[in-house]
Amino acid sequence: MEKYLDAYIGQMRAHYPKFPPETAHEIASAFLAFKFGLYENASRECTHAISLIPDSPANAALKKALAIFRANAEDRNNSQVTADLSLTFTPAEHAYTAINLSPEKIEDAGTLELDNALILIYVVALITSEDDAEALDEHRRMIVRLLNDYKKAMGIA
Repeated sequence: MEKYLDAYIGQMRAHYPKFPPETAHEIASAFLAFKFGLYENASRECTHAISLIPDSPANAALKKALAIFRANAEDRNNSQVTADLSLTFTPAEHAYTAINLSPEKIEDAGTLELDNALILIYVVALITSEDDAEALDEHRRMIVRLLNDYKKAMGIA
């Protein structure tokens, strides 16, 4: 799945070539805060990042990913474990997600939405935030393992 991730990163580079350093850092900080269980910080970082990202079709998917992240962070901060399915990627936004499954292959829609948000935020942060690249590289294996969990459902041998 390393090659799959590399190909996905390559595809996303065309859609997310650059953000101002502050915006890129906010996106990276949201990912890292969520990853380390700092859910209140992650929620705040997501809100701030969303406000800094300009409107475009690709950015709509990124903003949705950050909103999904924020909702999950707030739920976890409040000890809620049920996935909030009121926030989902639209069909147009799925053009920017790493894991696209047919409906019959989706076992847990809430987890899939969060996993897609996690991967998209990670990849955009990796592409755009040079200052956070080293910290993000340390989490690459986690993203590869996450993708590997969907390997069979995606039909990748």
